[in-house]
Amino acid sequence: MVNTKVDLLGITLDNPVIPASGTFGFGYEFAELYDINCLGTFSFKGTTRESRFGNPTPRIAECTAGMINAVGLQNPGVDAVINEELPKLKKVFHKPVMANVSGFSVEDYAYTCALLDREEQVGWLEVNVSCPNVHGGGMSFGTEPDAAAEVTRAVKAVTTKPVIIKLSPNVKDIAAIAKACERAGADGISLINTLLGMRIDLKTGRPVIANTMGGFSGPAIFPVALRMVYQVSKAVGIPVVGMGGVSCAEDVIEMMMAGASAVEVGAANLVDPYASKKIVEALPAAMEKYGINDLNDIIGKAH
Repeated sequence: MVNTKVDLLGITLDNPVIPASGTFGFGYEFAELYDINCLGTFSFKGTTRESRFGNPTPRIAECTAGMINAVGLQNPGVDAVINEELPKLKKVFHKPVMANVSGFSVEDYAYTCALLDREEQVGWLEVNVSCPNVHGGGMSFGTEPDAAAEVTRAVKAVTTKPVIIKLSPNVKDIAAIAKACERAGADGISLINTLLGMRIDLKTGRPVIANTMGGFSGPAIFPVALRMVYQVSKAVGIPVVGMGGVSCAEDVIEMMMAGASAVEVGAANLVDPYASKKIVEALPAAMEKYGINDLNDIIGKAH
């Protein structure tokens, strides 16, 4: 019998599979399709201090082996998440959940994280300093080590739960930014958020996305994500959560060999709402195929 349990910053997960923020809503939507307690946990929809309508439409463009989105962090705001979304989630999900947070100033991040930190069901805070879709937003914090560290320090000063900083791949040296976050007190790092991409409508000659550019995700970005997880996990001494193009159990194993302690599944959930469930179910057989008895034994094996 193989062991799929892993530890993520002091909390035991039944398996390392975590639906990524922005692809799984607040969980209860998927609970109508299957028992989401089969998951390790999930990262709920990116939450900001105030409610956001998001970017103008169209927001989605298809492309080979992936998609581009520029949703723009549409969410009801932290007060509504606490008062409306989390009570609904608690009825269907009986494990700690990962709270994903975005902001447009250091004060925004600290305010939102401080409120979510008090919520019993929140196990981890995943702080997104990397969203490429919002003008003047997360990307400005995630592209420079000092700015990312400033957000990290501000959040750590007002929270008690583990803080995981989510990084952008749209940078020159992702390991340097990860190390700056670690020095500032980050408990973990998650990566990668989406790459920056665009599509053009051949009939009109204009960009498909109203925002012109958006976040490119899907299987096509997996090799880039794997490379960055490998680099960052070698550079820091804190746990890494890997993501980017993960679509099967074998991808989860590969991410863990690159250094990930847990693995998020993003765009695959938008293609098939059962994707994460299928990966969880396929993981034991994939482990047996490659002679893996315990997932903890393979973390960073490629180093």
